Amino acid sequence: MGINMTAGFQVMTGVCLFVLGLCMGSFLNVCIYRIPMKQSVAFPPSHCPHCNTRLSAADLIPVFSYVLLGGKCRYCKAGISVQYPIVELLTGLIYLIIYIRYGFSVETLALIFLFSILIVVLFIDLRHMIIPNGLVLLGMAGGALVTIYNMFIPFSLYQPSKWYTPLIGMFSASGILFAVALIGLLVYGNDGGMGMGDVKLFIPIGMFLGWKLALLSLFLSIMLGGITGLVLLISRVVGRKTAIPFGPFIVVGTIISALFGNSIINWYFN
Repeated sequence: MGINMTAGFQVMTGVCLFVLGLCMGSFLNVCIYRIPMKQSVAFPPSHCPHCNTRLSAADLIPVFSYVLLGGKCRYCKAGISVQYPIVELLTGLIYLIIYIRYGFSVETLALIFLFSILIVVLFIDLRHMIIPNGLVLLGMAGGALVTIYNMFIPFSLYQPSKWYTPLIGMFSASGILFAVALIGLLVYGNDGGMGMGDVKLFIPIGMFLGWKLALLSLFLSIMLGGITGLVLLISRVVGRKTAIPFGPFIVVGTIISALFGNSIINWYFN
């Protein structure tokens, strides 16, 4: 009976986190739309960007409203971007996967906070090719709390967990990217290719993951970006001088590293 109750609690918690992720994804969509335009994410309330009609609660049910309305505004019938249900589903799935991996723990809460920010970064960088400083600062504030927590209770993502691990993490991957960006700037000028937003993004990532997982995230990001760029170049989707945002690859690399990084590192060295 005890095992069944525990399993039932785990399932219910997973379902609740998935639903929470769907709802949070709806808010993240607002952030993705408004932050690049320097608008408040709280005011005015959600409205149609085409007819400016304020949306009712029935229009804001994650995923289901989009499906039931056929991907169109209820009031002006203008098309709604498929990005909205994609972000909602992606957020819900990431919350659920993090819980499956780390259970009901501080690590789960920390990674949910981090990846909520990174999802916004991913879609803003894809559309606008920028990584807003405000998101980086918010991530650093969360990283500071993780750093303080780790001083008293070992944070399991850090292996080994030392009080200074997140501080080294701040400068590990970001330091390497900064050197690359500086060399590119000196050699190629403003067309060096590496944006400082990518450099700064690895500061909070290193604080949350520690230096080992941050370096693995960087390695995976470069591999994913390189392979994707090569495929796009061979298929002539992009040209040799076409700029490709690096932020999405950082996000994907960080997800892999946060969920499986320590296992990957242990497997490699053993």
